[in-house]
Amino acid sequence: MIENNLNSTASFSLEQHGLQDNKVYYQLDAAELQKITLEKDMGKETSNGTLAVMTGEFTGRSPRDRFIVKDSITEDKVWWGDINIPFDPNDFEALYKKLVSYLKGKDLYVRDCYACADKKYQMKIRVINEYPWSNMFAYNMFLRPTQTELENFTAEWTVINAPGFRANAEEDHTRQHNFAIINFTKKIALIGGTGYTGEIKKGIFSALNFILPVFKETLPMHCSANVSDNGETALFFGLSGTGKTTLSTDSKRKLIGDDEHGWTKENTVFNFEGGCYAKVINLNKEKEPEIFGAIKPGAILENVVLNKEGEVEYENTTITQNTRVSYPINFISNIKIPSIGENPRNIFFLTADAFGVLPPISKLTPSQAAYHFISGYTAKVAGTEAGVVEPIPSFSACFGAPFMPLHPAVYAELLIQKMTSSKVNVWLVNTGWTGGSYGVGKRMELQYTRAMINAALSGQLGLYSYDKYHIHSVFGVAQPRSCPGVPTSVLSPRATWNNDKAYYDAAFKLSNAFRENFKKYEAYANEEIRRGGPQRYSY
Repeated sequence: MIENNLNSTASFSLEQHGLQDNKVYYQLDAAELQKITLEKDMGKETSNGTLAVMTGEFTGRSPRDRFIVKDSITEDKVWWGDINIPFDPNDFEALYKKLVSYLKGKDLYVRDCYACADKKYQMKIRVINEYPWSNMFAYNMFLRPTQTELENFTAEWTVINAPGFRANAEEDHTRQHNFAIINFTKKIALIGGTGYTGEIKKGIFSALNFILPVFKETLPMHCSANVSDNGETALFFGLSGTGKTTLSTDSKRKLIGDDEHGWTKENTVFNFEGGCYAKVINLNKEKEPEIFGAIKPGAILENVVLNKEGEVEYENTTITQNTRVSYPINFISNIKIPSIGENPRNIFFLTADAFGVLPPISKLTPSQAAYHFISGYTAKVAGTEAGVVEPIPSFSACFGAPFMPLHPAVYAELLIQKMTSSKVNVWLVNTGWTGGSYGVGKRMELQYTRAMINAALSGQLGLYSYDKYHIHSVFGVAQPRSCPGVPTSVLSPRATWNNDKAYYDAAFKLSNAFRENFKKYEAYANEEIRRGGPQRYSY
């Protein structure tokens, strides 16, 4: 039985997926899915009518339970290891049959949608969910086809999401009861045992990170993007806590997207998604008004605590620090429609350097850009994890290692090609500490970081020259000697310390960490990339 609010002429049967005797809710809108979620007592409404749900045991991704089926397509291309864990095709078939059997006779929520805003690169997707709010997440996060587009819609990829199904690790050859498995031959992302909705979008992101570079000469990127009124696009790469979302949200520039993009051979940049998935820990209207304003009926809050009046306690981390909200991108007013930009001119690699030794902004050569792209550096600080009492370097290749099926050098070499052909400027921006390491120094002021980024975007930092730039003696990057709106003293990290020996001790400690981390990539990286790292590692 199929229930459909759109009266679509698109015909489909879930039997092709092995699913039988299901009541199918097809292409319901957000309001209908929210109503069903509430009727099933699977969520609550906040005081302003936003749906709030609990994702259960998992409040974040589980990287150690992500697998890729090892077959003729992936065997010689995927970079196998702790991030890309191989899964046997026969084991996939057996597990698929068990999951389908589990879903037999259940209510299912089905959505046809697509990824990639550029129609030349579009991926048509069918998402099949056990829970209504999971399907509402898919509505928010993927691109939504029109009624006309649905009439001839044939999905290329299928996502089957069953949070209530638990694998038997011994029988099914998973690590534990939850799993997210990508099968490139069958074009299926199979997710079970976890209600965390981020696994749904990251499954498709991981698939695109293989498909786009291997088959479509397109660089997939874990970054945000915005565009100026004159059409110049800027990209912001960064791990959690580096300011990626904050800095790409600019009233003077239109947002293309906040997380996942592709850079094409035509030199355009497109958003993979149709929505945003933002952290809401300590959210307030004054600091992040756009995200705060997007939390309204149609959005989904995850794992937040509500008070007796139904108001969200954003500072409350009783359940998790990874509290989230998903919403359609059009819940943000200043957006680019469609979500495509042209002429990338500036790339910003954001790092929260808790050692306080990297310049607040520096210009990178193509080889340095590739090296830092592969490294994906930020730092953990005291309090983020048990036992962390001083800054610890944290590296995530390509600023998104958990989602990259290929070797990082493949993405880096593609980045070099695109940077060279488009003559893009690449900047390393330290949004972390200045005047000393974490615990001694202080966090870089947001107004200074914004001023430096604005100066880079406007061309005020200019081309490299000895008069305008100083080459850092340890990291070899070019740091500007002056920048409008920023005190000159702030631009030199060494000068802010007032203790040269302590500064260089910390700088060499970090440069050594870069070298140790890069050892696992050296055999795959060419000489040009290898020369992009720190110039000195010890006194």
